[in-house]
Amino acid sequence: MSAWLTFLAQKRQQHLDELCEFLQIPSVSSLPECAEAVVEAAEWVANRMQSAGIEEVCVFSTGGHPVVYGEHRHATDCPTVLIYGHFDTQPVDPEDLWEQPPFDPLIKNQRIYARGASDNKGPMLIPILAVEALLKTQGTLPVNVKFLFEGQEEIGSPQIPEFLETHQELLSCDLVVSADGVQWAADQPAIYLGFKGICALQVDVRGPVTDLHSGIFGGTVQNPLHALAHLINSMRDADGEICVEGFSDDVQPLNDLDRQQIAAVPFDEEAYKNRLGVKTLFGEPGYTTLERAWSRPTLEVVGVWGGFQDEGIKAVMPAEAHAKISCRLVANQTPQAISEAITRHVVRHTPPGVTATVVSLDSQALPYTIPSDHPGNQAAHAVLKKVYGKDPYYVRLGGTLPICDMFLEKLSAHTVMFAFGLDDECIHAPNEFFRLQSFERGLQAYGLLLEELATYPQGNQ
Repeated sequence: MSAWLTFLAQKRQQHLDELCEFLQIPSVSSLPECAEAVVEAAEWVANRMQSAGIEEVCVFSTGGHPVVYGEHRHATDCPTVLIYGHFDTQPVDPEDLWEQPPFDPLIKNQRIYARGASDNKGPMLIPILAVEALLKTQGTLPVNVKFLFEGQEEIGSPQIPEFLETHQELLSCDLVVSADGVQWAADQPAIYLGFKGICALQVDVRGPVTDLHSGIFGGTVQNPLHALAHLINSMRDADGEICVEGFSDDVQPLNDLDRQQIAAVPFDEEAYKNRLGVKTLFGEPGYTTLERAWSRPTLEVVGVWGGFQDEGIKAVMPAEAHAKISCRLVANQTPQAISEAITRHVVRHTPPGVTATVVSLDSQALPYTIPSDHPGNQAAHAVLKKVYGKDPYYVRLGGTLPICDMFLEKLSAHTVMFAFGLDDECIHAPNEFFRLQSFERGLQAYGLLLEELATYPQGNQ
């Protein structure tokens, strides 16, 4: 056994105690009353990095919640790796569904229960401890390492783009490794090749100057709710294919390798339907369920309102109606192009007698992709196969991780997802937990990854 692995084994209880201490800090970034706790968590991270032997540790102000930076750069003619994670958490509501106070960590059945245990305090502590083990036993690291841990990921990282822009030289690197994310399963690793972008819009339809008596005026003027229903229906056909002209013009089609990699991931359609409580799956023809979920763009209505909403009925036609639309984007699509396409579509298809406008909402992010044969993925593959004893799946995610594209845009560096949470660990929900097996496996994997990356090509591959 390597000396650094022996060191980790000897420090196991100390590391668990430290994780419990970290989890006690209620660093909920969305709640103003927890702002001081987010700062406390940043200071805790900074102190732990310093005690690990990481240098130049600094807590940066951002105009919002802080970020923590540190580095250890003594590996001459070796690549520089930036390790990313976040120490803020989601709120704990509904608190009465927790089996113990959410910021009072409980270790039970080889799991540690607390808000932030899996997302992301447990996984982000792992690379700090792995680096400490290497430094304490070898005195140096096989690559140059920088750390960037933020306290605002759970609220969309509003100040991070400006921070990356301002500190490009400080954060420059050859590769980003994210400790935020998940593995496929407790016994199955995965390499994530892409995340969808997002474009959120609101459609506002307005008709008469005021609500109208539906008996007296019914049948004489356009009803904004009917007009909105017509607009929504015009955006997709009966099979689920998007009918907005120009929407899919820039979509990068799946190639044979993409489809082979997706098909290699086991998928039980019946179990999927039972889990969701539906009898039939639905979506764009010509693609499997996983292909649609991971690699095809979507246009979904996520909210509609207008008219009388309370119990009973009120005999009025509303003066206005509204809908919120969330589009998930794939490679080469941009929120701006999608917004423009939908706006043109609404102008063309608005029925007479009403006006319709489209407003872009704050949720806007580019999609992110990384080639499966990227050198960072090759290193991750070698390590995950060694740690798990099996090849990782190559997968994608229908969700959005804006930070990956931010790193690519601002630092010209791809991000390899190398995290050890699991999506069944009640992330963002009551009774969040993190498997101790994943904690220990992650410690081993990060040490091996840094060794594997010693031959990673320099120059922002």
